[in-house]
Amino acid sequence: MSLDKVRSRLERLLVWRVWERMLEIEFVDRSVALAGKAFVSFFPLVIVIAAFMPDRVRSSILTTVTARLGVRGDALATAQEAFASTDDIRQATGFLGLVLAIFFATSFTTALQRIYVRAWRRPHRRGVGAYGRGVAWLLAILASMAVLGVLRGALGGSAVGTGVFALVSLAATSGLWWFTAWFLLLGDVRPRVLVPTGVITALAMGGYAVSATVWMPEVVTSNEEQFGFFGVALALVTWFSGAAICVLVGACAGPVLAEDPGRVGLLVRGGGAEILTAGALPALPPPERELSLRDAFQSAEDP
Repeated sequence: MSLDKVRSRLERLLVWRVWERMLEIEFVDRSVALAGKAFVSFFPLVIVIAAFMPDRVRSSILTTVTARLGVRGDALATAQEAFASTDDIRQATGFLGLVLAIFFATSFTTALQRIYVRAWRRPHRRGVGAYGRGVAWLLAILASMAVLGVLRGALGGSAVGTGVFALVSLAATSGLWWFTAWFLLLGDVRPRVLVPTGVITALAMGGYAVSATVWMPEVVTSNEEQFGFFGVALALVTWFSGAAICVLVGACAGPVLAEDPGRVGLLVRGGGAEILTAGALPALPPPERELSLRDAFQSAEDP
């Protein structure tokens, strides 16, 4: 079989089309930007807001964060130190500092929104309450962290409880990422069509969190021994980089599945229904040239 025929068959696969969509949005550059903003704005916001919360809520958020990071043992003790000195954080931050932390954290939601906009080839719309939507999304994320932390404490401890929590967590996380895509795409895409995005992102993030329990504790403890706090920061950046790739996979798989002309697309769209909501602007055209791996690393001008 010739290489042209092999390539032709590969290009018909959904996995190949997801890969092409990831190249289109420059997934390496986007993942690095998202991971960096998560580390410098979103993660500090979680710590600051947790300091202003009641002890039970703060403990629930810590439980969710450390479980997602996959840290335990000495690494867990290191992570807990960031949440332990709540009085110092409140005194150093103050109400104005809290407001500013929320303001700066919207840079993360802006980067996340750009990923979904690029993946779905949506025209960029300015002045649509970006900061307000960013703050609303951040509050929804923090509320979900607190709820999942409470559920983990209530259901954990036994094999049955752990299994039930895993199912509940998967459903809740799928719903959260479905809401994220719908909310940041400004409601232009039909809610039904975004279900695969939520499920795929949740599965990818869940699998990544499980894998992190194997390698993350060693990375955190070894980095701390060699570089101190800077080493812990490097470990966190590493984790956020992998998590960003999970988000990009879900973001790119959603439109590919929705646009599929076969049975998968019909299932996602619900028959022959449209992808976009009534009144939404049409999608932008695909790239005119063939993409290569080099495109994953290059940064085009932000829309």
